[in-house]
Amino acid sequence: MSEDNLKFETRLLHFGGEIDKATGASSVPLYQASTFHHEDVFNPPLHDYSRSGNPTRQVLEDYIALLEGGIRGFAYASGMAAISSTFMLLSSGDHIIVTEDVYGGTYRLLTSILNRMGMECTFVDMTDLDQVKSAYKANTKAVYMETPSNPTLKITDIGGVCEWAREKELLTILDNTFMTPLYQRPIELGVDIVLHSATKFLGGHSDVLAGLAVARTKELGDALKQLQNGLGTVLGVQDSWLLMRGMKTLGARMAHSEQSAAKLAAWLSGRSDIEGVYYPGLLHHPGREIHEKQSSGYGAVVSFDVGSGQRAKEVLNAVKLPLVAVSLGAVESILSYPAMMSHAAMGEKVRHERGITDGLLRFSVGLEDIDDLIADLDQALAARP
Repeated sequence: MSEDNLKFETRLLHFGGEIDKATGASSVPLYQASTFHHEDVFNPPLHDYSRSGNPTRQVLEDYIALLEGGIRGFAYASGMAAISSTFMLLSSGDHIIVTEDVYGGTYRLLTSILNRMGMECTFVDMTDLDQVKSAYKANTKAVYMETPSNPTLKITDIGGVCEWAREKELLTILDNTFMTPLYQRPIELGVDIVLHSATKFLGGHSDVLAGLAVARTKELGDALKQLQNGLGTVLGVQDSWLLMRGMKTLGARMAHSEQSAAKLAAWLSGRSDIEGVYYPGLLHHPGREIHEKQSSGYGAVVSFDVGSGQRAKEVLNAVKLPLVAVSLGAVESILSYPAMMSHAAMGEKVRHERGITDGLLRFSVGLEDIDDLIADLDQALAARP
């Protein structure tokens, strides 16, 4: 069988670096070394210093490049390290068009750090391609997408944005954390750089902090490599190994969690005491048809509005099974409160304009039995202090 014909779930386990060529070990060795000996100083070895390159991290970087269908991959100390390093491709005076309900950490980076360096950004409702086009300025250099968006799961037409961006010679960047390359492969749709908070679904076990980037072209790969080395935002050896271990089970984990998420979303939609449910798999979800054209699954994140901040806090205090915590994408379910967690950096007015209300909760469905999760949430929704 040709390796080119392998299904995605098989590639998760047979990615070319799963067996150590030196020893036959079934796990990638941890090269816990900061520097490497030069047998011949005039012919330096492939790796000379671990900030510039480490054999363990290299396997991970090749792994994610293969899964995303890109030319070159990069591993960073966190998702925000991957995002911030990528934005360093731009310069003072450059303008970026950004998904309006972008992850709160990205919003904070753009509005409180990069703006001090002279970079500009315009947040738009990227479900409307006309709004994206209208935001174009003479100094626009990039478009930053997040689809489904966090936490309201709005859908952007990736191919449509990329086609227009190519006409304008703009860099396209997409955060693929929610879908992962299992369900969505943005490079095949024209995206230049794909980003991940690998802490989430790729790692999958709430035990590693990591970020990944994949470049579509050699030129972008070379530029990202220079930035990664120059900024030193690299992922450590132990975390690289942990992330690879988590990625091997991505297919099995996502299949279970997505099935459960669909059942949870349907159950929430049938309740009269829930003001809104956001999940791409629901028939009424805006942009579902576009999502189905560019993705092969719906993911494992369900957001829902319980009506008020007070009720949201009551639910958070009453649930017994999910972690009440920042983050998502783990084997255990995680219930988050975006207004005070992932999107705390957004002011109240800005949040509300983007549909991130005080009553909004985000449920990342794990591997528990879905009937147990629903029963627990049912009692939490009925709870009163």
